[in-house]
Amino acid sequence: MTIRLYSFWLSSAAYRVRIALNFKGLDYKTIPVSLVADGGDHRKTDYRTINPQMLVPYFDDGRVSIGQSQAILEYLEEAHQDPPLLPQSIERCAEVRAFCNLICCDIHPLNNLRVRQYLRETLGADKDQVNTWYAHWITVGFDAAEALIGDYADDGDYAFGAEVTLADVCLVPQVYNARRYNVSLDAFPRIVAVADACDELEAFSKAAPEQQPDAD
Repeated sequence: MTIRLYSFWLSSAAYRVRIALNFKGLDYKTIPVSLVADGGDHRKTDYRTINPQMLVPYFDDGRVSIGQSQAILEYLEEAHQDPPLLPQSIERCAEVRAFCNLICCDIHPLNNLRVRQYLRETLGADKDQVNTWYAHWITVGFDAAEALIGDYADDGDYAFGAEVTLADVCLVPQVYNARRYNVSLDAFPRIVAVADACDELEAFSKAAPEQQPDAD
């Protein structure tokens, strides 16, 4: 069965999964799920039946059907180990996983679309206030991220050295979001260098939002 990835072009969580699928050379079919058109396709009955969480991405390869990008990334790593996205060293592997959690658990959820919608629609925040919120949480998270990967700057172009890992897979979409919302990255030269190096790789460039079939 062809891998089916339910995705929205601007979803950073879906972006992560696209990078990993490309990196591992896996063919997949993108099924667009708009998070904005007509109130959001993800809220409609057809998609809610598939994924009760009403989020993207959602992954189905005929063996497993799951949401949550980190669970999908871990599954892909276990089911398709070559090429790997986790280091062989269990110590370095733990560091990579911790870094991924910094991005996916500490930064991303605070700035997700539904949070921004709640700030605007329920709490009455205006555009500038929402953007200030957004920039604040990226900056706080990137302060830590910059320190964590700074020690590996002499080891290679990527977050934890000479090999691409899940840390890079999670970092690049977050950098994309920061740039999209004009968050200053001047204080994070290591993060910028890593993201720029990754963007030179086909697995990353093909996964970019503008390259997706539902991009507008």
